Amino acid sequence: MGLVEKIKHVKVNTMEIVEHRQVMILGGGPAGYTAALYAARADLKPLLVTGMTLYGQASQTTCIENYPGFPEGVDGNDLGRRLDDQAKRFGAEVIYDSVQCVYLQQRPFKVCLSGGNYTADSLIISMGASARKLNVPGEKELTGRGVSFCATCDGAFYREKDIHIVGGGDSALEEALFLTRFARSVTIIHRRDQLRAGAILENRARSNPKIKFIWDSVVREIIGEEKVTNLRLENVKTGQQEIIPSDGVFISIGHIPNTGVLEGQLKLTEHGTIEIDGHMETSVEGVFAAGEIADPIYRQVVTSAGMGAAAAISAIKYLASIGEADIARVN
Repeated sequence: MGLVEKIKHVKVNTMEIVEHRQVMILGGGPAGYTAALYAARADLKPLLVTGMTLYGQASQTTCIENYPGFPEGVDGNDLGRRLDDQAKRFGAEVIYDSVQCVYLQQRPFKVCLSGGNYTADSLIISMGASARKLNVPGEKELTGRGVSFCATCDGAFYREKDIHIVGGGDSALEEALFLTRFARSVTIIHRRDQLRAGAILENRARSNPKIKFIWDSVVREIIGEEKVTNLRLENVKTGQQEIIPSDGVFISIGHIPNTGVLEGQLKLTEHGTIEIDGHMETSVEGVFAAGEIADPIYRQVVTSAGMGAAAAISAIKYLASIGEADIARVN
């Protein structure tokens, strides 16, 4: 055992444990809350840790139009509150805290939170993904001062402003359409000459008089002192650069799975997501994953919820198999 492993071993065994649970769910998006609902209905009294983004990425969408049962659409925060109420109704406990560390090398598994440490016989990991950065000069320095990763969070600050969005997928167009409620103009900057978004969203964007497009271009620098004032763009085909004025830029180029606290403990896919089998089980027996942290393809609210349900059912069966719970009715 190397020095680092010895230090980790000592740290794990000297952790002051607050409480033990049969199942803990790490992450409070649609996947996590659905898992909590199913586990609670199986009388496992699950503990769900929400993380720092309450209700997950879905909370940042003002109108989710493709979730079954809501023909007029549903606000992401409203859906999150409904999921929260439903899970609690059946006995799930929810902690509004963040996961600091997870130890999977020995059983029971150990989870460190800001407010205390826990052990669990099984884990469902649903910590989602975080916004991908451009990693260009000015991005970090001006975040919160004209650089944003969430239109629903910051859109109201840009009334009658001329703003830009970087990206070409569904999320980028959804954000662009939302921002037209406030901005004077919204210009989408995309590195290709065609969008990756679905046809309905693309048609809406192209027909909106406030939305413009800059094709075949990337942002090389975000310029400003106290706030964003300009963007330096480069045409990927010609290499030509230009500086354009901007009152703000929203980055919408995808997400990175939040697997940091699990580094080296679970097998990942080439996409960086947690590798799972058809039962949502990871490379560690008793550890399951659901939602965007394990889904590099679909990344939809409805698929995340379905994965959460499947993960909980698998966890219920796993606990029964090791004698920690009776097989419960789960439907």
